[in-house]
Amino acid sequence: MKKVLVSIAALLMLAGMAAAMASGTGKLKHIEVDESNAARQRGAETVISTCLMCHSLKYVKFMDLADIGMSQEQIEFLLQDQKPEDRMTSLMPAEVRKESYGKIPPDLSLMAIARKQGPQYIHTLLTGYYYREDGETDNHLFPGIKMPDVLAYADMETEEERAEVEAQSRDVVAFLHWAADPNAEERRSLGVYVIIYLVIFTGLLYLLKRKIWSRIH
Repeated sequence: MKKVLVSIAALLMLAGMAAAMASGTGKLKHIEVDESNAARQRGAETVISTCLMCHSLKYVKFMDLADIGMSQEQIEFLLQDQKPEDRMTSLMPAEVRKESYGKIPPDLSLMAIARKQGPQYIHTLLTGYYYREDGETDNHLFPGIKMPDVLAYADMETEEERAEVEAQSRDVVAFLHWAADPNAEERRSLGVYVIIYLVIFTGLLYLLKRKIWSRIH
């Protein structure tokens, strides 16, 4: 009886692992996040024109795009009924999104850092669409996903076409990675100055200590 229970437990464990992989924890594509403002700007244009129909970035305002080098004219071009000081919220009412997808699509503000290997996950998801035998689209990373193939990756037939979409996906990742922590670069720059200050301060304290001890001796 004990062996039977152990076997059942093992089967349940394997089933749990399979379910976890099916829910979006499969093998991820490795990418390096492009931290250039050019990539972030291209990604912002894609996210605002496609993703904001269903998703939101509630912690980011349109005027924040100036921090990645966008001019006022470029920002205003991306606006529809919004104002520059508005936050990037979905253009579709919440009840419509919930009715369409069964639940409200997640906010993307922190997606790139909230999920483990967030940039790789986002890129793998966006470039993981394919057509099933019944003609419907599905996703290798997240089977049964209700999110449509917004970049039309499944429609790409040649390597060149797929490469273009993958480049577009990397730009989306670049923007979402910035949006998740817009002040990261400022903190890194400040950190350098703090370290320099601490090194100098430590050196001065050491010299002061030597001077004081020399008088005691």
